[in-house]
Amino acid sequence: MKFTKILIANRGEIALRIMRSAREMGIKTVAVYSEADRDALHVRYADEAVCIGPAASSQSYLVIDKIIDAAKKTGAQAIHPGYGFLSENASFARALREANITLIGPSPESMEMMGDKLSAKAAAKKYNIPLVPGTDYAITDVEEAKKVAAQVGFPILIKASAGGGGKGMRIVEKAEQFEENLQRAVSEAQSAFGDGSVFIERYVGSPRHIEIQVLGDTHGNVVYLFERECSVQRRHQKVVEEAPSSVLTPEIRKAMGECAVMVAKACNYVGAGTVEFLLDENKNFYFLEMNTRLQVEHPVTEMITGKDLVKEQILVAQGEKLSFTQDDLAINGHAIEVRVYAEDPANNFLPDIGKLVRYVRPQGSGVRVDDGFEEGMDIPIYYDPMIAKLITWGENREQAMERMIRAIDEYTIVGCQTTLAFCKFVMKHDAFRSGNFDTHFVKHYFTPEVLQEHPTDDEAIVATFMAQHLQKAAAKKITPSSQQTNAGSVSKWKLNRLN
Repeated sequence: MKFTKILIANRGEIALRIMRSAREMGIKTVAVYSEADRDALHVRYADEAVCIGPAASSQSYLVIDKIIDAAKKTGAQAIHPGYGFLSENASFARALREANITLIGPSPESMEMMGDKLSAKAAAKKYNIPLVPGTDYAITDVEEAKKVAAQVGFPILIKASAGGGGKGMRIVEKAEQFEENLQRAVSEAQSAFGDGSVFIERYVGSPRHIEIQVLGDTHGNVVYLFERECSVQRRHQKVVEEAPSSVLTPEIRKAMGECAVMVAKACNYVGAGTVEFLLDENKNFYFLEMNTRLQVEHPVTEMITGKDLVKEQILVAQGEKLSFTQDDLAINGHAIEVRVYAEDPANNFLPDIGKLVRYVRPQGSGVRVDDGFEEGMDIPIYYDPMIAKLITWGENREQAMERMIRAIDEYTIVGCQTTLAFCKFVMKHDAFRSGNFDTHFVKHYFTPEVLQEHPTDDEAIVATFMAQHLQKAAAKKITPSSQQTNAGSVSKWKLNRLN
């Protein structure tokens, strides 16, 4: 069935990104929004918009009945969930099926199989896909767990079966620390996910995080669109991603891609998904998990393959066959994405939201910005503090890095601290430039002091802007204290540019 109208069950940059692809396909779009997002860009861009409740996502974006009701009222035939919120919620997928609304995504059965790390490991094991040594079942008995840990060998990693984002995860260096950390992991997993199941893996000391993009249709065809390197992370969450990886050989890339396809076939996967692997210092790879949705970092894959993954998702959801085969795909150039968060890298990356007093996007050849903000808007406190995704493409990795540095230099954000300075630090660091880094990049190389370099002429530019801002406020007889308290905060970058 050809869709004429789809609803996007999300907000911000990903909602806008989906709407743009839909518009190019001649498909009308419906936005849903909370009271906090009434003036958001995705609401203005859509053909129709429906308010679904208060600011808190638990009362709006996560309420299944409200999403379905909005789709029925507007006549939307399908729903794209984006990422986050309900995108990997099997109950949501099942509710849409019962309401005769198409989910632009996988089946609830696929979500359930891959959403639980233990069932995902079991599916991978059937195809002899490499797994990190450890257990592929939930550990419930403490004494048994101690024996398994001793057999695997320390250091070990305790992980929540239903986990993500580093929650319910503990690294244990010594046997005497094991029992206490096991209890903490179980407690945290129960609190965060309502499921205290944990399992044990050997701790890979210097891993790289490599993920493979897969795409499957309803006719049994599955392809892989190469890899993304996602090793630069803070709090187990990605900040910098690139495609392709700087360390994979063609042989390893092919082996990992074929394993990813087997994982997708193991759960009858339909749509765009990502199979994640750990790569150790000897370039051995191990299956980690599968994300049953579009990834935040999907633009780097689009940049090197020339494929619009959102359009492909929509075509697959309409029941069409993939329009290309594995042999049709090739890597063209190199792409890098940095996530621009309203966070303060000098203060443990804590959120630093505020009003975007000044907001100017970078432009030029090979630069892409996916965002959901414009100058004068507030960054809501209720949601993830990501402002934008900044992506650059080059004919090679060197050019992509230099373009990223140039684009970061051009990105002006006044009103909050951001991760831009940190991202430029990464781009200029010898470890990143050489490709010799792993998931411990931040721990090994980053301290707040590295951002305190000599200021450049940008300091004068920002000072001038702020002086003008205060003069206007005075002219209107508005005291500075009545302004946003952090209106003078800059993506301080413009104050502390890294040379």
